[in-house]
Amino acid sequence: MQFQFTHVVGSLPLALNATQYTNAAGESFYVKTFKYYVSNIKFIRADGSEYAQPESYYLVNEGDSASKTFTIPNVPIGTYTGVNFMIGVDSTRNVSGAQTGALDALNDMFWSWKTGYIFVKMEGTSPSSTASGNRIEYHIGGFQNPNNIRTATFSLGNNKLYIKSDSTSSIHFQTDVGQLFQTPNLIKFAETPALMTEPKTADIADNYSDMFSIVSIQTGNP
Repeated sequence: MQFQFTHVVGSLPLALNATQYTNAAGESFYVKTFKYYVSNIKFIRADGSEYAQPESYYLVNEGDSASKTFTIPNVPIGTYTGVNFMIGVDSTRNVSGAQTGALDALNDMFWSWKTGYIFVKMEGTSPSSTASGNRIEYHIGGFQNPNNIRTATFSLGNNKLYIKSDSTSSIHFQTDVGQLFQTPNLIKFAETPALMTEPKTADIADNYSDMFSIVSIQTGNP
C-alpha cells in the first residue's frame, strides 16, 4: 500500500521560498519550511475491524521530495472502506528517549528545551508579521492532556481499497498549508506571527485535523 502526498496552499501548488500566497485573513506570505508527522496508520474494514500498521511513523517534508511517498508493507489481503492516521507522535514515543529513522532528533522535529516532538512545523515570512524579520513560525506539538495530537479520518465510500497479493494500491492525499490558519480558527499573522507553546497552539491543531483530502485512489479489482 502506497501513500502519496502533494502540498498546496488553496488552489496553488506549494513552492518553498518562491510563491507568494494569501491567507484567509487577506495577508500575504511565503513558506520556507513545511513538514509534519503521519503516524499510527490504520485501515478499516467494512465490519469495523482494523489493521494497524506496526512501527508506523513517517515524517513528510516539502523540502525532501522522497519523503512525500512511502510504502506500507504487509497490509493484509482484503477489502477496506476507510483509513485514518495520527497527525503527530503518540505519547509513548514522546517519552521513549533517543530514537532513529523518522523519529531521530536530527530531523529537527524534537524540542531540546522541552520533552516531545513537534507534530507540524511551518515557517516563512509575511509583511503582516510583527516579529523580527517579518518571520512567521508555527511549531505545534504537545502530547500531554489536553494535547495537540489530531487524527485524520477518511471514509472511502464506493472507492474501496482492494488489497491483493499481486499488486500495490495507492492513495494520493493533498495537504493544504492554508488550512492551518483558517478553519475553524482564523489565525492572523499580524496578531499571532509565531506559536510554540500551549494553550494557543490548540487553535492550529484543531485546524490541521482537516488539512488533508484524498485526490485519488488506485486499487486492484475485487
